[in-house]
Amino acid sequence: MSMKISKYLGWRVRLGLLLVVLAGILYLINFTVFHDLHDLEFYLSIDTAFLPIEILFVVLVIESAISAREKSILLEKLNMVIGTFFSELGTDLMRKITKFDIDTEQIRQSLIITDDWTEKDFKSAASTIKEFDYSLEIGDDQQSIEFLQDLKEFLKERRDFLLRLLENPNLLEHETFTDLLRAVFHVTEELEKREDLTKLPPTDYMHLNGDVERVYGFLISEWIMYMEHLMNNYPYLFSLAMRVNPFDPHAKVEID
Repeated sequence: MSMKISKYLGWRVRLGLLLVVLAGILYLINFTVFHDLHDLEFYLSIDTAFLPIEILFVVLVIESAISAREKSILLEKLNMVIGTFFSELGTDLMRKITKFDIDTEQIRQSLIITDDWTEKDFKSAASTIKEFDYSLEIGDDQQSIEFLQDLKEFLKERRDFLLRLLENPNLLEHETFTDLLRAVFHVTEELEKREDLTKLPPTDYMHLNGDVERVYGFLISEWIMYMEHLMNNYPYLFSLAMRVNPFDPHAKVEID
């Protein structure tokens, strides 16, 4: 019967009971050795008086430290997921969309990230991007249609990957990246539902243009934050990310 009860008691409860019993044994030893009940009661009352302060210390300080550690671990896991996203499709997706951004030159200099960037530079770039009004030109011309067809296949091939990312419970802690995934998945569905992308009405091309613009804005914002994370924590990954920067016309993987 005792084994069954012990099975259902959490380790915290068992530890608490053990500590209470241990404290009782220590006080009993103290009384047995010194035979001074008055002093024992005095120190017991002092210990009891300090108990709320000790509890406060445990709750505020230790719990805070544990929470900070757990948050740090969670953020690291999130950044690993975000890194996988950019490796699998994010960087290539930006490169494809940038070709239809008629105002790329206005933001290009803010997005050519170098290894001497500081926190101030990243904040400035993020601010520029946040205030920028993106304007893509995806219409019924041949280049746009070929882009949409290519994008449809590109995203379709990565549909399962996107679904697995959306199912990751850790992403609930990263609202902006979740918004990006939803926007990308929405474009994927919009394109898959259209069997023939060559014969759409102008208003439909305009609708798809707006969907891609939404993805583009989310992509760039997340990319800037991810690049800062790489620079601060993984210089070797940051080096490669700079060499495949979709906004740098002179970027190349090979190191001269």
